[in-house]
Amino acid sequence: MLVRVFDFLSGKDAPADRVDELELAVAALMIEAARMDSDFSGDERATIERLLAARFHMTPAEAHALIEQASEKVHHSTQFFPFTQAICRSLEPEARVHIIEMLWRVAYADGVLDPHEDMLLRRLAGLIHVPDRERAHARQRALEQLAAQENPG
Repeated sequence: MLVRVFDFLSGKDAPADRVDELELAVAALMIEAARMDSDFSGDERATIERLLAARFHMTPAEAHALIEQASEKVHHSTQFFPFTQAICRSLEPEARVHIIEMLWRVAYADGVLDPHEDMLLRRLAGLIHVPDRERAHARQRALEQLAAQENPG
């Protein structure tokens, strides 16, 4: 027991704990992006489930459970700091850009970018130290992927 307390205080928590914290943080920010326009649509939820399953190698049921857990965290949280700090601690800059790209895909999942969603993604990019240029490139890639899904072939 004392070893676990010491490991926790010294930052040597188990890798699985860090992964869970990262998964929860990413899911929570995706939920915030989806809810920003006051309409958490089925398309947005399906996009979040698909992106989480792909990013973290989860089954659809695991992604669904993660969304439920993250929704509860978001409901009880008044700030983004715990989520953005988990991402900064766990991911290299290139991977953080990928998280912003995923957030853009969620924001565009319903076919419309609400000004509040745009503002949130600008803010989150700053909080996880993604430069404006990289945020813009991530947005462009998300739009290209959306267009490719709508017009296959």
